[in-house]
Amino acid sequence: MNDAPRNDMDNRAHARIDLDALRANVGALRAKAPGAAFMAVVKADGYGHGMVPCARAAREAGADWLGVATPEEALALRAAGLGGRVLCWLWTPGGPWRACVEADIDVTVSARWALEEVVAAARACGRTAKVQLKIDAGLGRNGAQPADWPELTRAARAAERAGAIRVTGVWAHFSCADEPGHPSIDRELGVFRTALAQAADAGLDPEVRHIANSPGTLTLPESHFDLVRPGVAMYGISPVPQLAGPEEFGLRPVMTLAARLASVKRVPGNHGVSYGHHYVTPGPTTLALVPVGYADGVPRHASGAGPVLVAGKWRTVAGRVAMDQFVVDLGGDAADPGDEAVLFGPGDAGEPTAEDWARACGTIAYEIVTRVGPRVPRVYTGAR
Repeated sequence: MNDAPRNDMDNRAHARIDLDALRANVGALRAKAPGAAFMAVVKADGYGHGMVPCARAAREAGADWLGVATPEEALALRAAGLGGRVLCWLWTPGGPWRACVEADIDVTVSARWALEEVVAAARACGRTAKVQLKIDAGLGRNGAQPADWPELTRAARAAERAGAIRVTGVWAHFSCADEPGHPSIDRELGVFRTALAQAADAGLDPEVRHIANSPGTLTLPESHFDLVRPGVAMYGISPVPQLAGPEEFGLRPVMTLAARLASVKRVPGNHGVSYGHHYVTPGPTTLALVPVGYADGVPRHASGAGPVLVAGKWRTVAGRVAMDQFVVDLGGDAADPGDEAVLFGPGDAGEPTAEDWARACGTIAYEIVTRVGPRVPRVYTGAR
């Protein structure tokens, strides 16, 4: 007996990933910064959409670079056959510097210890490492502090003269670009421009200078410099939903999360629903069981709040989200086991969007899509 699914809709749940929408989003974003190179950020498994398929689609749409957080992600791109320029930026001491140098990956250096480790790796394998230096312009995460920057750039230039490295980029990250008009934006641009001047004073001549993330790409043309690196916007999610939705930026959400009802049953009034009975039916009604839960990435904070399209209408999660499932109250409406419940998508068919879930859960849409777990298969459309 063949137990393989007959089609995508035979899955308990699945995330439909529209690669044509992703390609179109890359085109729309490139048009916002026509004078800059384009880095497609595909970290965190492509924001939950699938790193390798999304990286390939972004390359097909004209992305010049791929960006990831960890060296392991960068090496996975190479293992999947993705060539061209790749930047990774989140390192810890003892990381796989040599493997990345040998794989021709651009690596980020934010401190002297990292410079020393990449120089040692380059010498060990007899290759020149491609290095990008990062300045902490005000975000307070990674990156060299401005007080330490001149010394780091001088040390990098010395390593460059010795043939161990080539400094290919200087970059930074905004702290509040998703809050248009925030005073930190101009301040951090000023820190970045000073860092660029100091790098030039040290004798460095990087290929690319970059600070623009998704909101910078869309709303701050003065931040585009040589390269922009959109992340969440490439997946059709607005990074500034308080300013405009994706459609107003010419973007389309790429992921649709759906499941098939596992149970539909009539229950009497005053019937408790899910753990703790935080929801009790107000009268005789029909309950439908959606077979995804927080183990699949549905936020437990969505309990009593998350919107779902079932039987042609928006419903709200009834009671607590459990590990593997949650319930919706259909009232007087009918449905059958196997019918589709759509948690979020582009909104074309009246379904909620990831932004609707973010508002319901008190979070951001980035988290909603990236947390969709590995038990939910990704089903790709528009693959070439």
